[in-house]
Amino acid sequence: MNKFDRIFQLHQLLHSHRCPLSLNTLKDKMECSESTARRALSALRDTLNAPIAYDRERNGHYYDPKQNQAWELPGLWFNPQELHALLVSHILLDQLQPGVLSDHIQPLKKRIENILQQQHAGSPELTKRIRIFQQAARPTELDCFRQIASATLQRRQMKVLYHGRERDKTTERTVSPQRLVYYRSNWYLDARCHLREELRTFSLDRLSVVDVLQTAAEEINEDTLDAHFSPGYGIFAGTPTHRARLRFTPLAARWVADEHWHPQQQGEVLTDGSYELSIPYSDPRELVMDILKYGEDVEVIGPPALRRQVKEKLTAALGQYADNEK
Repeated sequence: MNKFDRIFQLHQLLHSHRCPLSLNTLKDKMECSESTARRALSALRDTLNAPIAYDRERNGHYYDPKQNQAWELPGLWFNPQELHALLVSHILLDQLQPGVLSDHIQPLKKRIENILQQQHAGSPELTKRIRIFQQAARPTELDCFRQIASATLQRRQMKVLYHGRERDKTTERTVSPQRLVYYRSNWYLDARCHLREELRTFSLDRLSVVDVLQTAAEEINEDTLDAHFSPGYGIFAGTPTHRARLRFTPLAARWVADEHWHPQQQGEVLTDGSYELSIPYSDPRELVMDILKYGEDVEVIGPPALRRQVKEKLTAALGQYADNEK
């Protein structure tokens, strides 16, 4: 019988008896040694926070009835590798949106750490071994994030204020949230905008919630959402109308050949070691930014409009330095 079976067996004994059970009684009923019974008591009480009390007069252990009603033995057991994965998931979630679930997850995190320590599979400093970096993340106000997440999961319409960067204008809208999207270190909301009467993607850092309505959100099936949002390049939705052809130098090809730019991308390693990547797109804005970051290591082969746009950006960037040269 393994340790967790012993703990479950001890839990059943304490749960089914109204009177305190002595250590001798516990070891007899569990058919184990006194030291094994003591270890099971310690694990159940200290690791799993079971409300075990000790009656000195009757020399027995029992569940405190005042606390027992609010405590339950976890229904699932995890091995060390699974517990490590849970801890990493917690750290990742907390880094993606700090504080959103901390109050709810912190007790679970503490319990996982206790179990790992009991199994000699980790220490309280385990979380210091994980580092997560986010680049160009735009902070989302915590209360706003919680309201949007709650409305999305509860399927409620919201009245929001949206400030668009391009036009520098704020508008009030009623939206039916469909799903939250985490993309490139930032949160977005795919929603049905009732003002524009179409599907839109909103950056959460540009949203302020006025009210979460009791009106049910308009339901849009997954196939329709995927057909609208997924084919475009990056965060920009829309059916692809063009296909970019990019040629990377042999040096850049070592990295780009393993990168995922689009679900329908096509790539080919050429005889000289360079790499040609073909990507469908509709709105070129994000694609142009991704091309520019490779500088001299990439050339836009086509289409001509995209090649011209990237060339204009590079020429303008060069112009920023030309006037300062002596």
